[in-house]
Order: sequence, then structure tokens, then C-alpha cells
Amino acid sequence: MLKKHHVTLPGLPGFKRLQSYQREWLLPDVLAGVTVAAYLIPQCMAYGELAGVQPVVGLWAILPPMIIYTLLGSSPQLSVGPESTTAVMTAAAIAPLVASDGSNYAAMASMLALTVGIICIIGYIARLGFLADLLSKPILTGYMAGVAVIMITGQLGKIGGIKIEANTVFGEVAEFFSKLNQIHQPTLILGAIVLAFLFIVQRRFPTAPGPLLAVLLATASVGLFALDRQGVAVVGEIPAGLPHLALPKFSTQDLSTLVASAIGIAIVGYSDNVLTARAFASRHQYKIDANQELLALGTANLGNGLMQGFPISSSGSRTAIADSLGSKSQVFSLVGLVVVIFVLLFLRPLLALFPKAALGAIVIYAATKLIEIPEFLRLTRFRRSELFLALVTTVGVLLTDILVGVGIAVGLSVIDLFARIARPHDAVLGEVPSLPGLHDISDWEGAKTIPGLVIYRYDAPLCFANVEDFKRRALLAIEAETTPVEWFLLNTEAIIEVDITAIDALTQLQSELASRGITFAMTRVKQDLYRQLKRSQLLDKMGSEHVYLTLHTAIAAFHSRERLEARG
Repeated sequence: MLKKHHVTLPGLPGFKRLQSYQREWLLPDVLAGVTVAAYLIPQCMAYGELAGVQPVVGLWAILPPMIIYTLLGSSPQLSVGPESTTAVMTAAAIAPLVASDGSNYAAMASMLALTVGIICIIGYIARLGFLADLLSKPILTGYMAGVAVIMITGQLGKIGGIKIEANTVFGEVAEFFSKLNQIHQPTLILGAIVLAFLFIVQRRFPTAPGPLLAVLLATASVGLFALDRQGVAVVGEIPAGLPHLALPKFSTQDLSTLVASAIGIAIVGYSDNVLTARAFASRHQYKIDANQELLALGTANLGNGLMQGFPISSSGSRTAIADSLGSKSQVFSLVGLVVVIFVLLFLRPLLALFPKAALGAIVIYAATKLIEIPEFLRLTRFRRSELFLALVTTVGVLLTDILVGVGIAVGLSVIDLFARIARPHDAVLGEVPSLPGLHDISDWEGAKTIPGLVIYRYDAPLCFANVEDFKRRALLAIEAETTPVEWFLLNTEAIIEVDITAIDALTQLQSELASRGITFAMTRVKQDLYRQLKRSQLLDKMGSEHVYLTLHTAIAAFHSRERLEARG
């Protein structure tokens, strides 16, 4: 019997997965693809509007990513394409440039997508996938809440049928209320009805394609009541056909200006991509490749840049919809692609009558899902400092330019991480009555240290950032003892490595303790740390006989010394 051989291509995990496609996956993938397409058509049109381009560009921007991610992506479930955060960031990056020099907005959006793609691919080559871990959960929760508020205030003009010129959150809100007398009532009523409809459908029929139904009903109401003749703005004529391959025109000055914005979009887009992919991978017990996601996202953005699109990332809502319908592979994306192409080729007149107020309502509806109130409450219960980080990030995004908000989010994440390393938890270990083992004496009433022996644990790798803190707290632990200390035993289970500054600090501590007649010893030393100590010659100075594999052998050595002294 001949064995079937698959052709495996490097860097194409999606292609490899398709080669082992199982027939029973087809029905759930087709159902998921059709439903996701029904959801993404109005959603991506709204995101196109949100990004500052024509709504149809939102549909164009879904086409290259669907094909590219199917081949390059490491997640079988992630839905990649236009997304609210990157759309808002695109508008924030380009609008000031276009206003100042009259550049072509659509060309600038495509150029931004190309730049984001190149940055992600450079990150893939440099294996920078680990950088996504710099954005902690509280930071992302706060950041997304801020972006949601920006999305909502950005739609006030469309919902009210008035022109708002302000470009800040508080400016838009203030201008909206100052122009209440100019509100176009039919537009406001239509937007309010669509928004209420979306929330009712979500609550009563959570698996129904609410946005698609909203599109159909809003478009029908325009045609039935001639609302466009009454001043309700509609999408208007949509260009025929599909986007074509074209390199966007740009100047060197435009490119240099866009790079900073592109870096911010790449960081946020990639982080959202990886976090969403990881969430569903954890739910279904499979793994994703964080570095491969950089390549997939970068190539998808390159494709959009060459096909008149704008920067994209992943959509948690579309991924969740596909997952609820049992999607098993990226075949659901290919099915969605076919549906979108069919709509672009044959249903353009229907989309042309779609009211912009309904688009604004869909954006507001999507924005409310980004504000995770239960997550803020969970952070409150878990640790107030985590809640503080989330709230500061939200305020930072609202009070500054959104790209500055990205910098604030990343900066806070790094500061939070650095603070944990620079000032970690420590413990002096002792014996607790009726409890086996050694425990942190500050955690247990009645806990006592072994007389003459301080067992000290520092819960972080030693480096330049925390060595002075380590020395200070280690000496305080010795001074806190009521009986004279003869041995200082450093439990290194959390110290996986040291730098040269830490070596110098350990050497100084050993010398200071030796001058006071205290023996410096170590226990639970890992092989990597042992080699570093040996290369630094600290091991020779303190004596290799004072390095122990376990706490019990170290304590036994201490007691043996006592017995030897007693005999002597």
C-alpha cells in the first residue's frame, strides 16, 4: 500500500494544516464562513469609514488578509482583517498629514499598511515575537477601553447628522452638545433605532447575525421611506469590481513621518493578534507560534498596502462568532472570502443605500464590547495596583494622541515589569510548629528561624537593577535575628542568572559577612548559575563546599559544624 506524502513548505503552517483537512470539518467551517461574512460586511464597511477611507475600502481590506493568513497563520481559528483599534490609529496618523499638505488620503493609508507590514516582517526576522508579552492584561484592558471611548465619540457626528470638526475626545463631545440645535432628527432617530436593535438582538438572539440584519433593515428603510432625499447620508455609489495591484505613491517625507505611527500600529495590532490567538488556542488545547504570527500579520498588511487597503489586525468578535459555530480551520475564512467577493460584484447597489448613521451605530455597538467592565471589577478584587495601571492607561489614551497612548501603555507595562524585578518579594525561612518543611516566617504565627542560621530567599534574578536592594534586605534579615548569626544561607531557587554587577555585589556581601565572622553559603543553585559563579571566581572565594543542592543538606551541614565545634 502506497503511503501518501504531503509536500511541506517552510513558513506555511496553514498550508500544512490544509493538507491534513478532515471531511467532517467542512460543514461547520462553511456555516462559520457564511455567518462571519454576514457579520464582517457591515463591520468592515464601518471600519473603513472609521479609518477615514471609503466604506468599500473596508471590504477590499479583508480580501488579501483572508488568503494570506490562511497560508501563513499559525492559528486555525483567528479571523484577520480590518479591526477597530488599527482603524482608529490609521485615522489618527494620517488625518493631520493630509490636513497639512493635502496628500491623497487613500494612498497614505495604503502606504501606512505597507510600512506596518515591513516592520512586522523585520520583527519576524529578528525573532521579536516575545515583545508582545510587554503588554500586560491590565494595560490592554485599559487601552481597549480608551480606544472604545474614542470610537464612540468619533461617531457622534454621523449619528447626529452634523459636522464635527474637533479631533479630540473631549472636543468632539463638547462640540456635539454645542450643536444640539443642528441635529438632523431623521438621522438621529435612525441611528438610535439601529443601535437599540443591535443590543436587543445581542441579548435575545446572541447567535443571530445582528449587524447583517441591521444593514438589511436600515437599507430597506432608506429605500422605502426615501430617507436619502430627506437628508439622511448614505454610503453612495460603490466602485465596480475588485481592488487592483498598485504601489501607492508617496514622498520620502511622508514615509519618514509615517514610520513612528506604523511602529505603534504594528505593536498594538500584533499584540491584539497574539492575545486573541492565544485565548482560543488555550480554549481548544493547541499551540500557536508567536513569531510566525509576526510574519503572517506583516505579509497580510503588505498585501493590503499593494491592494489599496489600510492597516489590519485580528478581530476577536469575528473569531468568537466562528468558534461558536464550530470552525475547525481557516477554510471558514476562504468561505467568507467567496461571500465578500460575491457581494462586491453583484450586490453593490444594495450597499450604496446603506445609511452612514447605521454604520456609526455598528461602530458604537462594536466599541461597547471593548469596554470590559467585568475585567475592571476583577482587577479591583485581585490587586489595586493592577486596576491603577488599567485606569491610567485609559486616561492616557483619552488625554493624549492615541499613538502616544500606545507609548504610555508599553511604557507602563515595562515599568510594572521593572518594578517587580527591582523590588521583588523576599523571605526569611524558618520552622513552623506542627507544619513540615520551611516557610516564610512572616506568613505564620509562631514561626522561628534556626538559631545561628539565616535562610534567605530573594524571589527574582539578581541584576544591576536590584542588587543594592538585595544587599540591604539581606543585611536587615541578619540584623533582625536575636541570636548571633553564624551562617547566612542564600536560597537561590528564584535566582536563575546574575550579571556582573550582581557578582560584584555578592562578592562584597561575602567579604562583609566574613569580616563579621559569618559564613556565606548557597543552596538550590542551578547549573547555569553555578557555571556563572565559577567563571566569576566567587565560588573559589566562598568555597565550593558551601554550595548545596538542597535546603536539607545545607541545614545538615550547618548542624554538623555545630557538632564538630562541640567536640573540639
